[in-house]
Amino acid sequence: MRAARHRPEQLRPRVVVVTQPPGAGRALAAWLGGQGFDALAVHDTEAAIKALAQPTAALVCDVSAAGIDGLVVLEEGLLRARLCALLLVRDGSLARALQALERGAWDYFTEPLDRDRLLAGLRQGIEHQRLAQRTAELEQRLDRQPGVRGLAGSSRAIQRVREVVRRAAGVRAAVMLEGEPGTGKSTVARALHHASARRERRFEHLRCGHTVREILEAELFGWVDRFRGEPGVLERTNGGTVFLEDVGQLSRSAQLRLLRFVTMGGSFERVGDSEERRSDVRIVTDSEIPLEELVARGEFHPELHAALSVIPIHVPPLRERLEDLPVLMEELVRAANAEHKRRVSGVTAGVLDRLAQYPWPGNVRELRGVVDRMVATARGRGPLDLDSLPNPLRGGAAPAARLEMSVGMTLAAAERRLVEATLTHTQGDKPRAAAMLGIGLRTLYRRLDEWGLR
Repeated sequence: MRAARHRPEQLRPRVVVVTQPPGAGRALAAWLGGQGFDALAVHDTEAAIKALAQPTAALVCDVSAAGIDGLVVLEEGLLRARLCALLLVRDGSLARALQALERGAWDYFTEPLDRDRLLAGLRQGIEHQRLAQRTAELEQRLDRQPGVRGLAGSSRAIQRVREVVRRAAGVRAAVMLEGEPGTGKSTVARALHHASARRERRFEHLRCGHTVREILEAELFGWVDRFRGEPGVLERTNGGTVFLEDVGQLSRSAQLRLLRFVTMGGSFERVGDSEERRSDVRIVTDSEIPLEELVARGEFHPELHAALSVIPIHVPPLRERLEDLPVLMEELVRAANAEHKRRVSGVTAGVLDRLAQYPWPGNVRELRGVVDRMVATARGRGPLDLDSLPNPLRGGAAPAARLEMSVGMTLAAAERRLVEATLTHTQGDKPRAAAMLGIGLRTLYRRLDEWGLR
């Protein structure tokens, strides 16, 4: 009976309240306790950091008060766990509140505190974090399952690629990937391997254009001399998949060897040897110069071109799938965070809007380079904003309008005037205005709803 009586308590979200004076913090914690939370009140930065060492669902913290540095507490909290952070703003601390939003806080609230609004924000933020955690766990589980992965997006162009990959995964026929440089053909090749029954075996990516021609043939088929021999890529990858990037770089001799391999059930000989060997390998290729042109110029064997192009897959350029930018950016930021040991939380809507206006001649490869640079040079852990973009992507911005403020104006009035002036400057472009203000688009919409301006 005792266990049953305490089980509901264990499900109460833990909230750490960090505010001054102590009596106000204890009163707010007690009130939150009556609203279904397990709330703890502390009154300085050091105590807050200690409290956040335990699993915590949410943080309610003064952004700046005696003995409290809200930005330090926020950073420590986000570093230790996925939590919802709400900031309490006093007069003169609006700039720090905006900094906190940039670094990953969910929302902020001005004095006098509206507890009902705080409660709504707390519940929404905790639920958002729970959904994000469930999504991350689901992605991890799906990533371990067979199927097409790595081809992010919902555009019709990428959906067509996924469909062809699914159909091609069940057969051994060679696949030719077609498309502009930088479109992510190596990603498609890996997706094809993972979707096939070969997923548990080796995947090998051989960059033919980066290898000296005289060495490339031995690297692909292996070699034997009077003293020893070495297996090549095709032999080492038995049962798996080999992606030959820029296959048009193969010498005539290597082309004839590959033609025999593809058309004779995996039969080959190492360079310098006459012993027949076999290897069961799925061949995937692409070519910087279309193979049709190389065939017409007499530089590529026409039968090999036909043998390698049984299943062609067109990989679309980025400009034809701009609606996939949000999910692509999420994946690229995650990868760049891991590479540079950063904790950037994403990008603002203004950044996505600006990226969608760029022609992307270098396709996904160029986008990856831009994101890598933005994350490597980012400040803090908040979303990347327009100032993070390289100069060619920023575009020409109109000069900022002057904003008149008067002494004695309330913080709420100053905030509203700032938001209205920014929206005027952006000609009503809310994502861009939110990016300039350094706040989330959801936060901007909430403010506009409160003022009846949406």
